[in-house]
Amino acid sequence: MADRGYIDNRMSWDEYFMEMAELTSQRSTCLRRRVGAVIVKDKHVIATGYNGAPKGLKHCAELGGCLREKLHVPSGQRHELCRALHAEQNAIIQAATLGQSIEDGTIYITNSPCGICAKMIINAGLKRIVVRDGYSDELAKEILDEAEMEIEYLPHPGHETEEVDHNADH
Repeated sequence: MADRGYIDNRMSWDEYFMEMAELTSQRSTCLRRRVGAVIVKDKHVIATGYNGAPKGLKHCAELGGCLREKLHVPSGQRHELCRALHAEQNAIIQAATLGQSIEDGTIYITNSPCGICAKMIINAGLKRIVVRDGYSDELAKEILDEAEMEIEYLPHPGHETEEVDHNADH
């Protein structure tokens, strides 16, 4: 028989997996922005990723700095100049490398996806994106809207924004 006085004050599943994405971001080698991603299916972690140079290659810090920074390229532009892969890309690649289907899963990302990552998320069959912080990429927003992608913003605890549905069942 359940205790009627019991209050479940554990964090929600979304908060739990977002904390994992935050922790994953701490492995980032990017000098500009640390981003982490966690792909989840049926409440099980399938893959993780963070932004950084491809496997076995030198990181920007080892090469004397960020090329985009040296060229004063604004955030969100000229991704082709970046040595790193994005967190979402690395998580999707990790799932593929391990032979894990991520179709119909959820991706938790510490920052909103760029246009390239948005297209990858759609083609990978992910159905839901949970984001911690915004990122102004109008193309990504347009593509995700057109794909009718479910996106939820989960701000840092204590920093609620209007974009968050506080009544959502986490």
